[in-house]
Amino acid sequence: MHDYVIAPSLLAADFARLGEEADAVLTAGADMLHFDVMDNHFVPNLTVGPMVCEALRRFGIKAPIDVHLMVQPVDRLINDFAKAGATFITFHPEASENVSESLALIRRLGCKAGLSLNPESSVDLLKNYWEQLDLVLIMSVNPGFGGQSFIPSALEKLTQTRTLINASGRPIRLSIDGGIKVENIAATAKAGADTFVAGSAIFSQPSYANVIAEMRNQLKSICI
Repeated sequence: MHDYVIAPSLLAADFARLGEEADAVLTAGADMLHFDVMDNHFVPNLTVGPMVCEALRRFGIKAPIDVHLMVQPVDRLINDFAKAGATFITFHPEASENVSESLALIRRLGCKAGLSLNPESSVDLLKNYWEQLDLVLIMSVNPGFGGQSFIPSALEKLTQTRTLINASGRPIRLSIDGGIKVENIAATAKAGADTFVAGSAIFSQPSYANVIAEMRNQLKSICI
């Protein structure tokens, strides 16, 4: 039985009504919220910081929040987001001076630890860290902007990563982020993903519940 998680990316939400948007998408059937943090340094865009994550918690959001740090350096923000209520904190190995120490910091602060790979980054970057990981996030677009098209080579990377996760024997989630929609979610699940970050595919639609239900139907169709 597959434990699939749908994690809408708040980057595509209406920021003027972020609390209501988060509530609405969770009510519509989402499992987790994906929180994109960009610094205009590691990636070419600037988004939101820990104050916004903390505001969502104060608003009453109880669901898990995966904070995806596209920033450099990472350790200061790991501290700040742990205090702000993050559940998962995911960062790019290229952005940390000591990946193992950054992962250990996340877990010491009571959060689950993830690493994210850009489209051009090799799965070899993960090889020393399996014992410290709770999640691996494969980027199927170039990070920095929402609304991009899915990069097909991400499917092979998902398959490679799923093989390595299975070999590790650890319950590590495998997430895919970028261009995920009803039409391709099943293909990413077949390749090994169990967690699906979708932004504009959900938030651009009049009914969040209908889109999420369609995604779940696609995922059900591949369950054996």
